[in-house]
Amino acid sequence: MFFTKKRVICLLKRIKNTNFAYWIDIMKTNLILIGKTDNKHFQAGIDDYVGRITHYMPFEVTVIPDIKNTKSLTNAQQKEREGEQILKHLTAADTLVLLDEHGRDMRSVEFAAWIEKKRQTANRLVMCIGGPYGFSQAVYDRANEMISLSKMTFSHQMVRLILTEQIYRACTIIKGEQYHHE
Repeated sequence: MFFTKKRVICLLKRIKNTNFAYWIDIMKTNLILIGKTDNKHFQAGIDDYVGRITHYMPFEVTVIPDIKNTKSLTNAQQKEREGEQILKHLTAADTLVLLDEHGRDMRSVEFAAWIEKKRQTANRLVMCIGGPYGFSQAVYDRANEMISLSKMTFSHQMVRLILTEQIYRACTIIKGEQYHHE
């Protein structure tokens, strides 16, 4: 059976507006964190949003254990060790996006559009929240993009919760659900 380009686009739009969109969504999203979340209330919120996100797309969280004996390391040495661990979790095809104070600011609707665009172009989207001193130069060099959640500074523990909520919010915006209000 032969389909014109216009017919294929029409079919894809129809599929996208149904629950079948879950099955054709091939982009996987991974959130890499340095160290475990210490605050049990933040962790409960993160777990809640991760569970919600997985209804919309494949999503997983990778926690890289804290570096041991950091008191004997300089900030730069700690960033280098954390950077080595981050890079071990990546493949050449991954799209790496760093959460960084100098990254691109977006409103929630813009973030949803950004994720939708990545879903069409990326095989695996890896978002990374660094350690307390940021990222090593090797990680910055490997990154495809940087985004920022705010011009304000948040603890690395809190950013995890805020980001997972924003990813969930973006999923609901993309699906046209009534979570986000403009």
